[in-house]
Amino acid sequence: MTALPFDNSYARLPERFYARRPPTPVAGPRLIRLNRALAEELDLDADWLAGPDGVAALAGNTSPEGADPIAAAYAGHQFGQFVPQLGDGRAVLLGEVIDRTGIRRDIQLKGSGPTPFSRRGDGRAALGPVLREYLVSEAMAALGIPTTRALAAIATGEPVIRETVLPGAVLTRVAASHIRVGTFQFFAARGDVEALRALADHVVARHYPATAQAANPYRALLDAVIAAQAELVARWLLVGFVHGVMNTDNMAVAGETIDYGPCAFLDAYDPRTVFSSIDQGGRYAYGQQPRIALWNLTRFAETLLPLLAEAETEAVAEAEAALAGYAQRFEDAYHGGLARKLGLGTVREGDPALAGDLLGRMAENQADFTLTFRALCGAAEGPAGDGAVRDLFVDPTAYDAWATGWRARLADEARDPVETAAAMRAVNPAFIPRNHQVEVMIAAAVERDDFGPFEVLLSVLAHPYADQPENARYAQAPEGGGVGYRTFCGT
Repeated sequence: MTALPFDNSYARLPERFYARRPPTPVAGPRLIRLNRALAEELDLDADWLAGPDGVAALAGNTSPEGADPIAAAYAGHQFGQFVPQLGDGRAVLLGEVIDRTGIRRDIQLKGSGPTPFSRRGDGRAALGPVLREYLVSEAMAALGIPTTRALAAIATGEPVIRETVLPGAVLTRVAASHIRVGTFQFFAARGDVEALRALADHVVARHYPATAQAANPYRALLDAVIAAQAELVARWLLVGFVHGVMNTDNMAVAGETIDYGPCAFLDAYDPRTVFSSIDQGGRYAYGQQPRIALWNLTRFAETLLPLLAEAETEAVAEAEAALAGYAQRFEDAYHGGLARKLGLGTVREGDPALAGDLLGRMAENQADFTLTFRALCGAAEGPAGDGAVRDLFVDPTAYDAWATGWRARLADEARDPVETAAAMRAVNPAFIPRNHQVEVMIAAAVERDDFGPFEVLLSVLAHPYADQPENARYAQAPEGGGVGYRTFCGT
């Protein structure tokens, strides 16, 4: 292993793709946490990273050998309104490394100071949002959901001013890439077809190399991104995740979850749930996420029109045909996942209705999303486990009426109940980043410089599908079902 063996392909693209800008040094860098397991996966020297030289590099105080720091240009639709220039306003891509499996990964510093895209912002990040992103992104990875990762969190020793004065921090984020739908929009808005082609070719080579062999590689690329996003959003719904700000600049074409700003997880199930304080109209509510993903993908398809065919009518037809496949891909992923959560090995006619009936009854009875599905694992072994599920419903008979049909369907599977329950526990987490516990963790760090709760919560969430009876309190729902909880952007 070497310190940071960079191989920077994005920085070799034309210079209108980014602005070269080193991070801005900070006054007193201090390592909060290094993700040693991820460092090993990336084939990096964790001891060097944790040492003085590594901390200086992760704080942005020095530029490691081989780094080529850039702030990427992109545009985006923010709450449906197009902004032709956004870009990395508080992040710098140090470079790329090749991990132990041969996959290229970005190493980015978030909160590393102002860039030409800062739009009058300070380019810094507060400690609370850095810890939230570290914790939630690592929890998502443990849940098996494609996501950016957190390599390190560094305290800067400098304050940042938001609604109040807060301690500053820098997050080292790892991603398959930071190329977004908004990256394509940046060049499409300028009519820069040459740059669009270069960007598309880069994405094909980096993320979807098989599409290069297709008769129409750009149509194949569109199909691949649509498939990846359909699967991703289905996975979000299956664990109760609400992204919070699904702007086009927050949709990564690699199919990873990116930008954990005002994100949160459902407590009581309600598809109308909105956590973000800036989402006044519920555009990005939990149940709206599949529709918004398609909206964003439609914007992506629009950027590819000059590449899909020479004639505009043919290009539009190609885009429409690709987008028409989204619904089935999403439904297959979502209903397949719900079937597994209910202990069903196959999806048969009537199964989506069975799952939908349960969700409707959960919404009517303020049943906790995660606890209900986890408790069903025990109920799958026999009626003796029903009590734990019934207790989660305001009207327990609502569950009883549903459970009769569910048990009849389980009987059709002809599988041992213990085996069924084990399979269910492998897809129904016992532990998620409970919003109230995340807030307790952040308050301890910000107000008392106490990172103990952060470390404990990270440890628990690293094994979300294990029972962990000694940590049972971290599986508990908040009083009142989490109603009224709000999250805020860190900018």
